[in-house]
Amino acid sequence: MTFSKQGSLVLRKFMYGRRCFTSTTPSEVKRVSRFASLDAKIERVLPAKWQPIWNHPAGLKTIHFWAPMFKWCLVIAGLSDYARPPEKLSVSQSAALAATGMIWSRYSMVVIPKNWNLFSVNIFLAFTGLMQLARIYMYRQSKRSELDAVL
Repeated sequence: MTFSKQGSLVLRKFMYGRRCFTSTTPSEVKRVSRFASLDAKIERVLPAKWQPIWNHPAGLKTIHFWAPMFKWCLVIAGLSDYARPPEKLSVSQSAALAATGMIWSRYSMVVIPKNWNLFSVNIFLAFTGLMQLARIYMYRQSKRSELDAVL
């Protein structure tokens, strides 16, 4: 299905109101949103070697970059639980972290664009959850052996 240039402009006006693009290339933008004008200003001053990173489909301008960056907070929280005694750890929370990490690490390789940042944060999340589960298991086994020794 192809649109003429005029049909494309009508569609953009319908979708975005009066602030619409007349072309898809940054140099031909006439009326743009504040984000697009800020983006164009940044692109002008950005060095050439940073342009591919800036314009990457999973780059700094997308949720594909920022969601994994904030997900690192879960990894840090899981790592900080290593300071807690094992009897205070939650099996369900650690299992949820491990399962989420394993499931979403697979998903991050299927989604387009392939997101290596999302993959790495989920691998670390799965590893952190599995290590906490191992700590809980070893603690419960030691308690069980102590109880068997007493009886």
